[in-house]
Amino acid sequence: MPDYLVVILAGVIAGVSSRIVLLRIDYRQYPGYPHGYLAHLSLGFVSSALGAVAIPAILKPDYTAVTFLALAAQQFREIRTMERRTLESLERTELVKRGLDYIEGIARTFEARNYLVMGTAFVTSLAAQFGGLAAAVFTALVALIFSHYFMSGDVIGNICDISPARLYFKGPILMVDEISIMNVGLESMRTKILKDGLAVKIRPIDGNARATIHDVGQRKAIAFTAAVILGTKKDVDIPEFTPMARKNPDTGDVGLYILPVEKDMEQLIAAVKLTPVLESARSKPLKAGPVIKAARKEGGLN
Repeated sequence: MPDYLVVILAGVIAGVSSRIVLLRIDYRQYPGYPHGYLAHLSLGFVSSALGAVAIPAILKPDYTAVTFLALAAQQFREIRTMERRTLESLERTELVKRGLDYIEGIARTFEARNYLVMGTAFVTSLAAQFGGLAAAVFTALVALIFSHYFMSGDVIGNICDISPARLYFKGPILMVDEISIMNVGLESMRTKILKDGLAVKIRPIDGNARATIHDVGQRKAIAFTAAVILGTKKDVDIPEFTPMARKNPDTGDVGLYILPVEKDMEQLIAAVKLTPVLESARSKPLKAGPVIKAARKEGGLN
């Protein structure tokens, strides 16, 4: 095994580096520092070690050692469960909820990142074994770029147009352009909302985007992102200040209302554009068109 020490070290270093690049605190406020960092970096080291020793184990040959990869996959699935439970516990005290769809997306992401780390370590150790140190460094850099690109994901700004909207009342009903948001009974609350509130309209660029932003979990994620970045004046006893995203059932547009700490329309538009498209909300009904036409042509649909 000493002959493979450089190969294993190259894989472990590349894998841990990949986990460091992918691990960061941003507007989603998770994971926490320093304990969350420590836990995920430790798991990243384990993932890197498993990926790095796979090549020496195969070449030895010691196929029994390779079976540890299957055990690792099981452990990574447990990571998803752990993250889901943690975020669901934190959700109880959030003034603006992430939503269960957003939580599930984050949990899947943390599971997937460990697979990326293992893959980075594996291909780097493979390059170190057959191409030398220079090949290992090049492969590690390519793997890091790929990992960062793969985990970036799609955002609302790529599938929708976001523009400022008019915030006003039609009787007691709060409106964002033509979209009804909620009923506000107290006159003092209405005055406060009109004075400090902001609103934007989110217009889908096509049918696929329309189906995505109609998802309730996706709209909760948009409101949560806006509240985190701009802040919110909502408190436990002020439901009228809750950021809300409601749709126009006739046009498919979505109106977002928020009472931010910092009244900055440009920041609000940027926050909405930055919101990730959730995997559970992603939908592409337009792709069903050719299938339906083919089925009708063959007589499968009447």
